[in-house]
Amino acid sequence: MKIFSSENIRNIDRATIQEGTSAMELIHRVAEGVVKEIVQRFGTSKPIVVFAGPGNNGADALIVAKLLIEAGYSPEIYLFNIKGNSLSRDCREAYGELMTLPSVKMTEIIDTARIPELSPAHLVVDGLFGTGLRDSLEGGFKMLARYISEKGATVYSIDIPSGLFCDWNQGNLSRDMVHATMTFAVQYPRLSFFLRDNADIVGQWKLLDIGLSKTAAAATPTKYYYVECAEVADVLKHRKPFSSKSDFGTALIYSGCYGMMGAAVMAARGALRAGVGKLTVHSGRCGFDILQSQVPEALFEPDPKDILISDMSPRHNYDAICAGPGIGVNDATRGALKSLIMNVRNPLVLDADALNIIAKEPSLLNHLAPGTILTPHAGEFDRIFGQHTSAEARLIRATEVSHKYKVNIVMKGHYTAVVRHDGNVFFNSTGSPAMATPGSGDVLAGVITALLAQGYKPGTAAVAGVYIHGLAGEMAAEIHGEYGTTAIDIAENVGRAIASILKTKK
Repeated sequence: MKIFSSENIRNIDRATIQEGTSAMELIHRVAEGVVKEIVQRFGTSKPIVVFAGPGNNGADALIVAKLLIEAGYSPEIYLFNIKGNSLSRDCREAYGELMTLPSVKMTEIIDTARIPELSPAHLVVDGLFGTGLRDSLEGGFKMLARYISEKGATVYSIDIPSGLFCDWNQGNLSRDMVHATMTFAVQYPRLSFFLRDNADIVGQWKLLDIGLSKTAAAATPTKYYYVECAEVADVLKHRKPFSSKSDFGTALIYSGCYGMMGAAVMAARGALRAGVGKLTVHSGRCGFDILQSQVPEALFEPDPKDILISDMSPRHNYDAICAGPGIGVNDATRGALKSLIMNVRNPLVLDADALNIIAKEPSLLNHLAPGTILTPHAGEFDRIFGQHTSAEARLIRATEVSHKYKVNIVMKGHYTAVVRHDGNVFFNSTGSPAMATPGSGDVLAGVITALLAQGYKPGTAAVAGVYIHGLAGEMAAEIHGEYGTTAIDIAENVGRAIASILKTKK
């Protein structure tokens, strides 16, 4: 699914109207979606306050109020018509529709605001400002946003929480925005929804399909996408009846050291469950018994050293190579990784301690093979590319360095973002808090490596691997719960996740 900028959304909205759907019909569709949710969740005795701004977001809110009254609710409505002449055409039309009803509890605020006392018992419908907002809230609107957020009421924001920008929010203070319990996004999610900085502002979010022009949306370019099952199903391949293991690639994983062999086990299991044809794990000799007993399907290649990896010189031509899970950052391993990066010209998968080694020697970035996949969490990313004060700043920086070094960066988190060196960013839709467990990232590295070995391009392997890994985590959580899920549980569900995706393939 495409993620559009606020300008894109306005253009698609205009195209929809030009194709024959009136602006008021679109406003009614938005309102119907919001009211449907309210009716399903709350009885008519629920105290509801509707705040409507002077623009089209306010028009949405006024029609929400109209439909609520018709459904038997008694909302209090506050319309901000500053100086008496600030309403947009659609807002004036919505106001006229609303006022045809009897007993409307309407307060039109022209200069002085008398705001009702809110409590946790209230439902607030926030229709002050939508995606057309260009400047941070100021004055009375800023104070109102703070007031709404501080009172503990349930808050339903239409389109986007008032004060939050659709795209980037650098310098826009979160305390000056409405903090929503639920955000009803019109047709498409907004970029700002996917950044951790805005989680407490957006709350949960739900899309309202109002029938915006599919033709205009398809013709509108974007660099941001929300990855869902259909997109992954489109790229995954069914296996042919006469397939053999030689058809599904060879992979080598440099992983583990004394005390951290579990990382090698988890990466190997992730790769095998993701369908790699042949897998070799290279580690210190101390890992032989562990790997052969825990992952007998994998070949074990012993390092010359007993307790660490000192040599990363591939003995064969592997289709994919991964380095990093549990390898440590000692000098011998650091030298081995440097040799690997300098001499292998195919894309690598670099995870965990491989990233920590690069952080100690950032010049290695200049020698990475084009298409290489880096899989950092926020701390690892900052160790390499400098400290960042927000997820937004981190994503912007990731886009810059991905292009500069021609690498793909998997920014791990709730909506894991795959930043590709072509400038496109893919936010993942799967996953669970259960995946916040040691070793989960090792499994992900194994899954991506397996897909790379099977012939998927690096960017595709990263996007599909992240989705599969998240779905496997959801499946594991269904069995073990959010507290009890382990990385091995995630790995064991990777095959089931792939099977469920392929079942949806047309």
